[in-house]
Amino acid sequence: MTALSALLALSIAASSAPATPSPQNLTTRLDAVLDTAVREQRIVGAVLRVERDGHTVYRRAVGQIDREAGRSMPEDAVFRLASVSKPIVTLAALRLVDQGRLRLDDPVTRWIPAFRPALADGRVPTITVHYLLTHSAGLDSPGAQPPEGPYHRLGISDGLDRRALTLAQNVQRIADAPLVYAPGTGWRYSLAIDVLGEVVAQAHGTDLPRAIADLVTGPLGMADAAFQVAPSARVAVPYVDGAPTPRRMTGAMDVPLPPGLGVSLRFDPERAFDAEAFASGGAGMLGTADDVVRALDVFHGRGPFLQPATIAQARRDHLGAAAATQGPGWGFGYGGAVLVDPAAAATPQAPGTLQWGGVYGHTWFVDPANGLTVVLLTNTAFEGMSGALPREVRDAVYAGE
Repeated sequence: MTALSALLALSIAASSAPATPSPQNLTTRLDAVLDTAVREQRIVGAVLRVERDGHTVYRRAVGQIDREAGRSMPEDAVFRLASVSKPIVTLAALRLVDQGRLRLDDPVTRWIPAFRPALADGRVPTITVHYLLTHSAGLDSPGAQPPEGPYHRLGISDGLDRRALTLAQNVQRIADAPLVYAPGTGWRYSLAIDVLGEVVAQAHGTDLPRAIADLVTGPLGMADAAFQVAPSARVAVPYVDGAPTPRRMTGAMDVPLPPGLGVSLRFDPERAFDAEAFASGGAGMLGTADDVVRALDVFHGRGPFLQPATIAQARRDHLGAAAATQGPGWGFGYGGAVLVDPAAAATPQAPGTLQWGGVYGHTWFVDPANGLTVVLLTNTAFEGMSGALPREVRDAVYAGE
């Protein structure tokens, strides 16, 4: 498990036993959770949406979008999505599969001929689209490596920082780094979805932003989802955990991950406004809670967006609970971790739940068995992803079950 996936595993997947059912209704329970998080200054602001069987049962904005300006958080706030970009790019790849333009067993070299990363012994194994989707390709990420690691030496971007390079150039740098294991023999949270983004662009015959617009955000009506936006009052100001209050992100910032993980991430919020920043499929999109709900609802398989067999593949665990992708009991599907063993994970979510987060302070899960889609977008890293808040939201959602 990488440092970043370990951080994600600190969130709602790694928590105490399910909460005792509460007599309060859902709105009262969730209002109390959000109000407490703001009052205790664990987050600056958030938007939470809960859907059941395709109907909104809870929707609220809380706190401030810009604390220093004293502006309240609106429900249509635009957030830097970080890894919440991944399921969106995953949907684009799966649509291409359904259209017969891409195959899950395609070698990446079919679409990116120069993408031939080698193992330590010099062997160049085959990496498939399936391996990219499941983070089992043997790739790594800068946030998992020490400062002297190859991803840092090669200047590889994780899509959070701002570097003067194109997506194709970044993917080539990834190819120049050694694999950390043979594809298909392990799991490691990585830049695989950035590579997948270039595959999507090549298979679609255009660049990644246009491919995503054509395949996903346009058809689903995700009006504010994009890789770059113009500065506006709707774009959430990002903050990082701090005492006694979260700190505003100002310029490029190296933010240490929680103690014990030994690495840090470089955030550059201005990347969101930089038209020259490459489109990072793993971390580069922006959007609203409504946008994210529209994308994640696809995984319920209610509509014609993807074929039923493709939805089943996306929701299936391809690795087994031993992968512990978000702690005990979690494997991995296409787009997020898959709950295999609720008892081992100590969660009230049903088997088959898909779940992940984003380092700017986000958490989401889709529980098909219970018809639930839950999206929590905050402007506070890392509390909104790996603090107490995601677990509290989850337990409040299930408390009345």
